[in-house]
Amino acid sequence: MKRHFAFWLSVAATLVFGALTAWSAWFAIPAALALGLAAIGVWDMIQIKHSLRRNYPILAHIRFMLEAVRPEIRQYFLESDTDGVPFNRSKRAIVYQRAKGQLDKRPFGTMQDIYAGTFEWINHSIAPTEIEGHDFRVTVGATDCRQPYAMSLLNISAMSFGALSANAIRALNKGAKLGGFAHDTGEGGYSRYHKEFGGDIVWEIGSGYFGCRDEHGDFSPDRFADSAADPQVKMIEIKLSQGAKPGHGGVLPGAKVTAEIAAARGVAEGIDCVSPARHSAFDSPAGMMRFIAQLRELSGGKPVGFKLCIGHPWEFMAICKAMLETGIRADFVVVDGSEGGTGAAPLEFTDHVGTPLREGLVLARNCLVGAGLRDSVRIGASGRIVTAFDMARVLALGADWCNSARGFMFALGCIQSQHCHTDRCPSGVATQNQLRQRALVVPDKAERVRRFHDNTLIALCELVGAAGVAHPSELRPELLLRRMSPTEIRSFAEIYPSLAPGELLHGARDDRYARHWELADAGAFAPREPVRVAA
Repeated sequence: MKRHFAFWLSVAATLVFGALTAWSAWFAIPAALALGLAAIGVWDMIQIKHSLRRNYPILAHIRFMLEAVRPEIRQYFLESDTDGVPFNRSKRAIVYQRAKGQLDKRPFGTMQDIYAGTFEWINHSIAPTEIEGHDFRVTVGATDCRQPYAMSLLNISAMSFGALSANAIRALNKGAKLGGFAHDTGEGGYSRYHKEFGGDIVWEIGSGYFGCRDEHGDFSPDRFADSAADPQVKMIEIKLSQGAKPGHGGVLPGAKVTAEIAAARGVAEGIDCVSPARHSAFDSPAGMMRFIAQLRELSGGKPVGFKLCIGHPWEFMAICKAMLETGIRADFVVVDGSEGGTGAAPLEFTDHVGTPLREGLVLARNCLVGAGLRDSVRIGASGRIVTAFDMARVLALGADWCNSARGFMFALGCIQSQHCHTDRCPSGVATQNQLRQRALVVPDKAERVRRFHDNTLIALCELVGAAGVAHPSELRPELLLRRMSPTEIRSFAEIYPSLAPGELLHGARDDRYARHWELADAGAFAPREPVRVAA
């Protein structure tokens, strides 16, 4: 076994050199060294704090030693994350420290280039506010909802069982239970591992209707009602698209559809599991509203909303028009940015399809405000949100809460090895291999999940207080600034203009919004006429 090669080599060396001591006592020295390594390997495999050491006994120490050699190596070579930020400022390092309860403070100044054209910051107040408590909540559920839910401002974003291991799902849900926040199932179904510890569930219903489908792959009201009645399920989320691969379906090969995954998804074991690119339960915005009303009734009045990566603006506006024309409101919408992650997707989709989070969030907020719907429809935001400043940015732009996948994966011990699609995840997070996922010890990682959530909200509390406001809901675009060039600074309010309440209904001043609103049709996702709109 390659993962345990160093351990078995040390065991073999112990036996060989031990036998050779009968010929010469000098062989006792290498025998003792080999025995020491073997003992380290045994300890690595039985300890519960480090997944890498459990999966790669002895070998994992080489990585840890390299990290400790010099700050320059640690910062610039081994641990730079995908944003190119050095280790001691990287998002991954911050998550590790907060999840482990370690000090997340650092000496010296920022390592950011504050004169670069992308540098952003939040203005502080001379008179900071003192905020008591960090358990910020937002109530999701409008007048038609009989079981509204008090949502934490930071929750676990959609990650399916199948993409993640059973132990990863267990740890995430137990962490959600300990911390009192929500765990999104992803479209892979509401599995027994989500149910084991009783953490609050947002059940995501994708185009494959996994967990609530009939033998033909269509939506089954009876099967949905059976699972939605579970008190652990707090909200229902219809997935229209995913940020990392919007407009793209998926196939889980039959060889990977194990008995457990088949049971969670309601599909046949060993048969290709297809997730279509679009829904079959509705074919228009108005039909989607009726589907939302049906799910709300079948679930006993729980909040029902939808998640999407913003694409054609007139399509989201058509959904807003459908809410107005049918009188049926979605309780929430989650805007997923194109920068969001996934286990596997075509390169062209991850790099060049879909609207980035901030632009998508601003468009969704403006459409809901401009259509007079914002008071009844809550907005969640997801897409590379890890730190408290990430949260502050999207909250200032109109989000009511944030979902994070990457941050909670880091809390589980993910090292971004990028082997998610190979089933060879070194930390046991994204694999169905029983031996690899045993490295992830549920009680230990669940506590890390809880600590990351709590410590990030504490950091948000400090950030909000420094800005001089009393609650994250009071953050406004004017407080956030971006350096556009070495000589130009603009606030988010200038970069992302807002529509006035009801403005779309009476003629938007922004021609782009006005034209897209004209194209939007509640009866179809297609535009009313051929599109001739300038970018």
